Amino acid sequence: MSSITAQSDFFTDREVLLDPYGYFEKLREHGPVFRMPNRDVVIVTGFAEGVSVLLNHTDYSSVINPEPLAPLSFVPEGDDISEQIAQAKPANPSLELLVTYDGDRHTAARHLLNPLFVPSRLKANKDFMARYADAMAQDMVARGSCELINEVATPYVTMVIADLLGVPEEDRQKFRDVIDAGPPPGNMDTAGEDQQAPKGSNALMFMAGFFFQYLTDRRANPREDVMTELALARYPDGSLPDIGEAVKSAMFLFAAGQDTSAKLLGNAFRFLCDRQDIQQQLREDRSLIPGFIEEMMRLEGSTKATFRLSKRRTKIGDFEIPAGQRVVIALPAANRDPRRWDDPHEFKLGRPRIKEHIGFGRGAHTCAGALLARVEVAALLDRFLEHTRSFDLADAHHGPRDNRKVDYEASYIIRGIERLFVEFQPA
Repeated sequence: MSSITAQSDFFTDREVLLDPYGYFEKLREHGPVFRMPNRDVVIVTGFAEGVSVLLNHTDYSSVINPEPLAPLSFVPEGDDISEQIAQAKPANPSLELLVTYDGDRHTAARHLLNPLFVPSRLKANKDFMARYADAMAQDMVARGSCELINEVATPYVTMVIADLLGVPEEDRQKFRDVIDAGPPPGNMDTAGEDQQAPKGSNALMFMAGFFFQYLTDRRANPREDVMTELALARYPDGSLPDIGEAVKSAMFLFAAGQDTSAKLLGNAFRFLCDRQDIQQQLREDRSLIPGFIEEMMRLEGSTKATFRLSKRRTKIGDFEIPAGQRVVIALPAANRDPRRWDDPHEFKLGRPRIKEHIGFGRGAHTCAGALLARVEVAALLDRFLEHTRSFDLADAHHGPRDNRKVDYEASYIIRGIERLFVEFQPA
């Protein structure tokens, strides 16, 4: 029997890691907004309340992403700390990325990624991922089994985002190796430790050196490639950004895009192994895959939380929020709010208004790679369904169907399976 209670620690408790949904339901018993008893943190589990925070850029800052417990570089004073936030130097400059930006600075930085998402570039990338997914699926099905996370999902999304960004082939595995060697984002093992340079920043700094070389070279020696487009991309006002901003935008998209998509693939395959009926339904009608992905994002997406710092004294519903309050928006909790969704814990293919889920966030900070994630996950699922009669988890690794055991990465941000052993029956 689970010992999870509302007093359990979201950031460090391993039972919460395995069953975040049970934990969020314990919090929901106390209302849609809950103040953690042992931390100065408020967790939002309500859908309407979560959306209201995500859309409110006047009262909330994203400055504490992706390290919500790290100490601020200033002491909040008064009922409006907007100016303090704007003037503060980052506590850890290596983690000052797109996800932490507010207002005009965030808008300008997002604008630098536009060259990646023009229709011609997306079409070329879609053609690449279709070919690569088909080759990968045929290879794994011919083998009869694989460890899906590290042999399929991770290398697949690495190649897709590397192709989109134009990362040279000889460097792609180096990036993958350094990401794999580091802890996951939101590492539970170091949650709340007073550290100026979290270990997770090492991979980002490693990649930054490469992206700096790529983009600096393209500014000096333009070519007909996407890296040149990134290097020469301008802000909305027409000004050319400092090379460091272009580097951070590209680097962040490379790292964050892999986590979101690879974990979603793992969660999706695990679900389809457990629900053979849904698997066969998708195999018979591949047009249902996009709707399946949306319901998976609602029910078990790859991101458990995003974080905000209140700029001013405000309210979430009737709940008082002082200036300087750290706020956790529990995305999967909001996506299972019974006030918003009928039978919220049930998977329903074709659920009405499913695209209103907040699995990719909402507002200005909606996941920049959401469209890419949807397309690349759909492409890989399509190919594995095409080349198989069925697939299932390997009992030898995960136990029998009525008693499955799956390990998850020790992260309070990512809902990601560590290893997933799958067996295939060829078509």
